Amino acid sequence: MKAHYKKAFTHPIYFVAFGFGSGLFPKAPGTFGTIAAIPLYLLLAELDPLRYAGAVGVALVAGIFICGWVALDMKAKDPAAIVWDEFVGLWIALFMIPAGWYWLMAGFLLFRFFDILKPWPVSFFDKKVAGGLGIMMDDVAAGLYSLLLLQLAAYGIATYGIRVAL
Repeated sequence: MKAHYKKAFTHPIYFVAFGFGSGLFPKAPGTFGTIAAIPLYLLLAELDPLRYAGAVGVALVAGIFICGWVALDMKAKDPAAIVWDEFVGLWIALFMIPAGWYWLMAGFLLFRFFDILKPWPVSFFDKKVAGGLGIMMDDVAAGLYSLLLLQLAAYGIATYGIRVAL
């Protein structure tokens, strides 16, 4: 498996699947992959919502093929070094969040919580769906859970006038 890690900086598909190298951290590669997704999120956040959603959709579809190909080449179901799914999952979680570093931090923490805890249907996709689709969809589901909670919080704060002074 470690022989494949060398491909992270010589093979473009591995480079993307391994989150530009962030998935190579020996401890908590998913967390480091999620952190590495933040600078790209900051660029995506400048787009209007339709273009943001389109870019994330393209990243998702590409990820199904990229992550599936790398996992197959590595002869593993879902190698820990593949973190492109964390990138896409975080971008889903942060879709149309209000401005502020605390919203970004809340999105990051919620996404990691759901990705690690794997409540249903996250666990279903993780255990029952094979290939690139399975690799991507558990993180998509974790991102959707996070998105829902973030949007409910934003709505509640806006509706009930709760002030956040951070």
